[in-house]
Amino acid sequence: MTTTSLAPAVSTLTIGVRRGGIELLQFMRDKTSLIFTFFFPAMLLLLFGAIFTDSYDLPGLSAAQVFTSSMIAYGVISTSFITMGVGIATDREDGTLKRLRGTPVTATAYFLGKLILVAALTAGEVVVLLAVGVLVFDMPLPSEAGRWVTFAWLFVLSVTSCGLLGIAASALVRNSRTAGAVLNVPVVALQFLSGVFIHPITQLPDWMITFASVFPVKWMAQGFRSVFLPDAATTFEAGGAWEHGRIALVLGAWCVVGLVLCLTTFRWTSRRD
Repeated sequence: MTTTSLAPAVSTLTIGVRRGGIELLQFMRDKTSLIFTFFFPAMLLLLFGAIFTDSYDLPGLSAAQVFTSSMIAYGVISTSFITMGVGIATDREDGTLKRLRGTPVTATAYFLGKLILVAALTAGEVVVLLAVGVLVFDMPLPSEAGRWVTFAWLFVLSVTSCGLLGIAASALVRNSRTAGAVLNVPVVALQFLSGVFIHPITQLPDWMITFASVFPVKWMAQGFRSVFLPDAATTFEAGGAWEHGRIALVLGAWCVVGLVLCLTTFRWTSRRD
């Protein structure tokens, strides 16, 4: 491959990274969004941890620790999916996308910038959730390197799949004022169906578990539990195992689905325009 053929890809990457920096600066200036993004999942975790104080039949495992690991999946999807969808809907409505279309910022560079934003926000949110889990609920952090490797690829696939789906979902939003409400409906529903707010997931009817297994949230929550909970906790999973291979396949498939939906549904302008 020649230097000339590499130039467009390098240019897109550079513009995307710069766009990501701009997105971060703009987001940090909005104190309300900043506080809501970082502390709402942590507040839910504190509430769930205080309400459900039962211990499992495993030494040292409490409901609060289970909720801490599961809530990371909620933090990922709420930040990646909702923030992405609302942000793009707002950019489309206020004319930001229309202005960017006349610049060297391609759709790919714009998507990359948004993904950098949600990845950075999600990482910060995970840190806050883990801090609550460790400091308030005495959840031990894993000492094995392999568990952190699992966390790394799970985090990347989760943010990418949810981010791409957020981009695609923004096409369904009529205006930015209703974007948050519209996008929150599937997110909240999937938290209950996927065993994030209800554990063990085997308490749910079989048809609900089967339905939830089609979507990424169930596998994200299961994957994060595999990182922070002892292996004996697999007895509370629907499949009786962590199923890392299946988790990777499902999340990878949703990354592909999300990318295809982005390419086919993304619009630079609103329907009125």
